[in-house]
Amino acid sequence: MKLTLPISLRTFCLGTTLALAAVLAGCKPPSGDAPASGDKAGTKSLTVGFAQVGAESSWRTAETKSIQDEAEKRGVKLKFSDAQGKQENQIKAVRGFIAQGVDAIILAPVVETGWEPVLREAKQAKIPVVLVDRGVKVEDESLFATLIASDFVAEGRMAAEWLVKKTEGKAQIIELQGTPGAAPANDRKRGFEEGIKASPEMKIIASQSGDFTRTGGKQVTEALLKVHSGATVIYAHNDDMAIGAIQALEEAGKKPGSDVIVLSIDGVKGAFEAMVAGKLNCTVECSPLLGGMAFDAVEKAKAGTAMEKKTVVPDRVFDQSTAKDELPNRKY
Repeated sequence: MKLTLPISLRTFCLGTTLALAAVLAGCKPPSGDAPASGDKAGTKSLTVGFAQVGAESSWRTAETKSIQDEAEKRGVKLKFSDAQGKQENQIKAVRGFIAQGVDAIILAPVVETGWEPVLREAKQAKIPVVLVDRGVKVEDESLFATLIASDFVAEGRMAAEWLVKKTEGKAQIIELQGTPGAAPANDRKRGFEEGIKASPEMKIIASQSGDFTRTGGKQVTEALLKVHSGATVIYAHNDDMAIGAIQALEEAGKKPGSDVIVLSIDGVKGAFEAMVAGKLNCTVECSPLLGGMAFDAVEKAKAGTAMEKKTVVPDRVFDQSTAKDELPNRKY
């Protein structure tokens, strides 16, 4: 037997059902407002491209690790490119990041010049570029958000000031330069020359690029010692070249640290070990641990927050008298 409800009762039940459905629908957020999978509090995680110079030194690998570790810590998807020391590879990588639509780019430029076209492309795509450890020379500084780096001129000057005191203003110096055209090579040379200018008996008798590598430092030192056997000082633009120079000095029958004073810049762990062993005399610190500052800058750039065009990372001078106590503190 089929039960038929009165029309008034059927109308009441239908209305109640529709009302309940509306309430339930109101409890569910619209599909467009739902947090994306893996996002925290509905915030889109960032994708950042990192165009690195290469892995030519322990300092460089420490910088890479600092960026990678900080990206992982913050939940940032990091796209990494190793340029193997070639600017054309970096430019290709930056263009690739732009094509992929990354949220920001971190760039450690190989050299200072030649960046304007690709940085303009990034700006047109509204992708902020944060420079780390090396600057660029461009007519329009709005092409990059900020630069986070040490003062390379000051580093060269600090090395010179230490050497003037150590030698009482008398030295025959072989200079091992970094990569030609690179900001630290240009500036560390200029700062050092400024630092010894007032000491006429301190002379740079030879200056040649070792390309910031240990092998390069060794090969250049070997060649220059044959021509300048009376050199009393080797000033290297980074620790890796200095360590290569130490090997060359030993093979030439000289005692690095006593027969020939060796000083350099970067402050890597290997330099402190060489100072404790009495083979390196002095190193000027240049910290590669830039990950935290780099991603702080990325976040500010994405938020449109104003920031300084350059953040200078403070550096210190260490020599054999302080190396042993500082060695356990070295993180790179």
